[in-house]
Amino acid sequence: MPDIHIEQIRHELTWKLRHKVLYPNVGSVQTQGMPEDLDGIHFGAFVNGWLVAVVSLFQNGTDFQFRKFAVAEDMQGKGIGRELLQYITDQAINNGGTHIWCNARVTATNFYAKAGFTQTGEGFTRGGFDYVIMEKPLQNKTDAQIA
Repeated sequence: MPDIHIEQIRHELTWKLRHKVLYPNVGSVQTQGMPEDLDGIHFGAFVNGWLVAVVSLFQNGTDFQFRKFAVAEDMQGKGIGRELLQYITDQAINNGGTHIWCNARVTATNFYAKAGFTQTGEGFTRGGFDYVIMEKPLQNKTDAQIA
């Protein structure tokens, strides 16, 4: 596995990789950002100083949703996505999270299932892609120490 460095980044830094990985056939003006980007916390995974994966995390009380998870195609299958997913899960736990979820593309459900996420049974289609809602309950560190 490559040497990975993960850190919080500005939302604008997510745009190029989001577009390239998630929406390669859509004009970049349409994928520059989400209106709610200013409400989220954005993370990037770097390998040798290059941004190779991004994700945006949004908090609503103890509920956390992550969106626009993208790993550069040439870096997929190397554990970077798994490490970034664990990083944001830990962020949610450290901020009192009890639940984390996403709208997962159907093509990515195995990736999330390996990380302990389950499908809620709800699905939908948006922008030509099929999605299912996947979720995972979280146990904060205080609860884990008591148990």
